[in-house]
Amino acid sequence: MNRALIVILMTLLLDAVGMSLVFPILPGLLRELGGEASATTHYGALLAVYAAMQFLFAPVLGALSDRFGRRPVLLVSLAGAAADYVLMAMAPSLTWLYIGRVLSGITGASMAVGTAYLTDVTPEPDRAKRYGQMGAALGLGFVVGPLIGGALGEWSLRAPFVGAAVMNAINLAMAWFMLPESNQHRTPRIDLAKLNAFSALHRLSGKPPLLPLVGVFAVVMLVSQVPGALWILYGQDRYGWTAWIAGLSLACYGGLHAISQAFVTGTMVGRLGERRSLLVGMAADGLGFVLMGIATAGWMPFAFLPFFAIGGLALPALQAMLAKQVDAAHQGELQGTLASIGSLIGIAGPLVATAAFAATHHTWPGLTWLVAAALYLLAVPLLFSSRAREGGEGS
Repeated sequence: MNRALIVILMTLLLDAVGMSLVFPILPGLLRELGGEASATTHYGALLAVYAAMQFLFAPVLGALSDRFGRRPVLLVSLAGAAADYVLMAMAPSLTWLYIGRVLSGITGASMAVGTAYLTDVTPEPDRAKRYGQMGAALGLGFVVGPLIGGALGEWSLRAPFVGAAVMNAINLAMAWFMLPESNQHRTPRIDLAKLNAFSALHRLSGKPPLLPLVGVFAVVMLVSQVPGALWILYGQDRYGWTAWIAGLSLACYGGLHAISQAFVTGTMVGRLGERRSLLVGMAADGLGFVLMGIATAGWMPFAFLPFFAIGGLALPALQAMLAKQVDAAHQGELQGTLASIGSLIGIAGPLVATAAFAATHHTWPGLTWLVAAALYLLAVPLLFSSRAREGGEGS
């Protein structure tokens, strides 16, 4: 593995550590700033605000990286993220916390640029494997982050934000000194229409083989909103998890996910092909959701984590299928558009998931997990449509 790959994967890993540090303490901080009722309501709203900013700014950063290069866009985003976490560490009210999440969403949109960077430096046959390694780096970040955040949260609810700022500062320094530019096919000018998130979605209509695969991507991202929005809330409400146990559960989740992405994804895609690997991932993930929906004891989610780890096969396989449809000069635009789709879904997803849980947790707390599992059925006809098969030949 060359230096560029190592550095970008380390950059993504440290970014995930900084982001996930705050998860175990966020419900407690919301209660501190807004009262007991604020935890469920504002938790989902803060996730939605973050997603809204990613939706609006991912195409902007993707298009800018196509024109000016990946490296400068990543550096500016990392610097902004470090400053933003300092702001949230000092937030005196919910309003300031929301302002911080707005800025986090803007800087967090750089994930699309990181994905485009990885695509730039990876030959097409190896992309599923590299996307799996990217997922492993993110998963490892979600091991370290919640553990540190849970430990720091026992000392102070503000301390994890300071830790996140430090992680982003380290990330910035590493990228500044060690990350070379990867984009050798820069666009000669910026099409202003490409800076509009909604026009980015519209442009996909000109790529028929891509559309069904984008639909599958939308389903996968929609289902992923449930664990993202409910894992901590569900564990604390249903099983009485402390911040430390909640952080440990996320660490175990990320650890198994990282192992799966690093050592299983490339092999599975090589043997089964991208489409079959995608199906295996969705089936395993759906089974994990069903089991979560019927679990009755706090140790059970830990036992179900292998299913979620295997479920991690789905997204790298799908990303590889999507990347085949776009030439090298427009990978940043594609990844920015996909990030916008995921973020658009992420605006409503956390709000709906947390509202559904709030409405049913006294009567049937696992219902939201079961409904999410059923949503995977929507992806099957899209994946086997004639257009998708045309766009994914050989996979």
